Amino acid sequence: MKSALEHFDKAFENRIRLQVMSILVANENYDFNSLKELLGVTDGNLASHLKALEKEEYIHIYKSFLGRKPNTSYAASEKGRAAFRKHLEALENLIKQQKP
Repeated sequence: MKSALEHFDKAFENRIRLQVMSILVANENYDFNSLKELLGVTDGNLASHLKALEKEEYIHIYKSFLGRKPNTSYAASEKGRAAFRKHLEALENLIKQQKP
């Protein structure tokens, strides 16, 4: 059992961070408001989870203006993509170990 768990990444233990990475890996980038709407979370909740992913260097942040409105978008970094892939593989291995 230990071998399947050794590649689990604590950054993805939270459902929201797991969902954010799923979205960012599947898309080139995603803006803050679209992420918030898709996930059904508050500004503060999403911001804290994005900050945790940023701290791990799993995401890149891009700030720009659309007209006069500030816009922040996010993209998965290569480090984040690799970590997410390893985490998913660990989940798959855990599931496979549970089969008789």
